[in-house]
This record gives sequence, structure tokens and C-alpha cells, in this order.
Amino acid sequence: MKRIIVCGLIMLTLVLATGAFASEKQTLQVVGSTTVGPIADAFAETFNNKYPNLDITVKKTGSGDGAAALLEGRCDIAIMSRFMKDKEFKNAVSKGVFPVPYAVAMDGVCVVVHPSNPVKELTSDQVRDIYMGKITNWKQLGGADLKIVIISRDTSSGTYETFHKLLMKKKEMIKTVEYVNSNPQAHARVKTTKGAIGYIGVGFLDANVKALKIDGVMPSRETIASGTYPLARPLFMFTNGYPKLGSMTHKFCSFYLSEMGQEIIEAKGFVPVTNY
Repeated sequence: MKRIIVCGLIMLTLVLATGAFASEKQTLQVVGSTTVGPIADAFAETFNNKYPNLDITVKKTGSGDGAAALLEGRCDIAIMSRFMKDKEFKNAVSKGVFPVPYAVAMDGVCVVVHPSNPVKELTSDQVRDIYMGKITNWKQLGGADLKIVIISRDTSSGTYETFHKLLMKKKEMIKTVEYVNSNPQAHARVKTTKGAIGYIGVGFLDANVKALKIDGVMPSRETIASGTYPLARPLFMFTNGYPKLGSMTHKFCSFYLSEMGQEIIEAKGFVPVTNY
């Protein structure tokens, strides 16, 4: 009997020493903004490589859904391209959820047109007049005789909220505006439509669309970081309360403070908040 016990103890020691008992699988649910999505995706890829037992899911369904998901317990982290609204905070607190924000990067909402459009800059007033239906043809702005096709993000989007507040001054858009669900969709519509105008996060700019100067200022790392670009804004992650130190939620939400986190944010076309 003693020999059996000793052999059992030796086998158990060997099993533990060789790591045969895998650590428990952990999960992390991230939900929200399509603008912050590329940062969250890249963070998730890095974490999955570093922590093999961690399963991260990133769902890009809009900032409004991110706030709702945190309130309803559908996520560990809400990603949002705007700050939470007062009513969202009040709703959350009334249900025992205490949102804690992390400003992980800076972004600029860029007004974009088709690359063939000769117009290079507009004032805030001109963009507002386009979206209100007061300006309907590019020839009114020094461009070609071409009808303006107006593209906007959907109203649950944080990018829409920023555009509606900072540029539209909360004035109603014309009913013929075409609403799309994400930055990639807005980019695609402008890329393929010569008369289109739309707006996207700076991380989605490329040669297929042309960013316009707004009020004489071009969106760039410098103008967004300094706040001189009129549509500059912070991007957020939110958790329910401050996460336990050392937890995966804490590591993920504070990763933007690391050198690698800053490099990822910059590689995605956004501006790190910790290294201007």
C-alpha cells in the first residue's frame, strides 16, 4: 500500500512539473465602437499570442451598444468613440453598474470625398449646409457640376455623436442622408461614389478617399493631438468598476500605456495619448 501511495505522489509531482494540468481557460468580452475596433482587435491578437489560455471576443456593434452591453453584463469592456451620456451613466448606476473610463487614444473625425473631387477644403458652415440640404451640388463649392451624395454614420454611432455635436451643432440632417453602420461602410461608399461626402475616423484614411481641410486645418497626428483640428476627440474603454489589479481586464485596459500598446495605436493610424 505504501508503495502505491509513493508511486502516486511521484506521478502527481511529474504531472505538475511538466504542466500537464493546463490552467483554466479565461474569457474576455469586448463590445462597442467600430472606430475603436481596430485597436481592440490588435490588442486582442497580441494578448492571444501572449496568453494561450485567454479567449478574447471583440464585437464591433457601435458605441451605443457598447454602453448597453456593459450595463446588461454582456461584456467585460465597452469600447466607445465618445464619452458615456449622462442618461447612460444614470441607467448604469441605477442597476449597480459603475462605469470607469480609460482614454486610450486620440482620433479625428475626418470629412472625406472621392479622390477625383477637386475640392480640397470646406468650412464647418459649408459642411453643415451640405448635411442640412442647403448646398446640393459640388459646383456651389468650386467643384464639378455633380450632385452631392451625403453619407452619415447611423445615429447610435459615437462617430455620429461627435459629428452631430461638434460640427452640426445638433441641427437636424436632411432626410435624404444615407446612413451606414460602420467606418468601413462609410469609406466604401465614398470610395465608389464620385459625388459623395462622408466622415470617418482618422485610422480609416487611405489613398482611396480624400480628407478635406476643415476651417483651414488638415487632420493629422499633430493637429489631432493638439486639439487644433476642430473634430478631434478621445477614444475610450469602459469597465464596470475598477478591475482587479493584475486581472486580464486590467491588463487589457491599461495596455495602451505600454510602449507596445502605443506602437499598435499609432500603427492603426490613431494618436497615442501617452506619447504625443
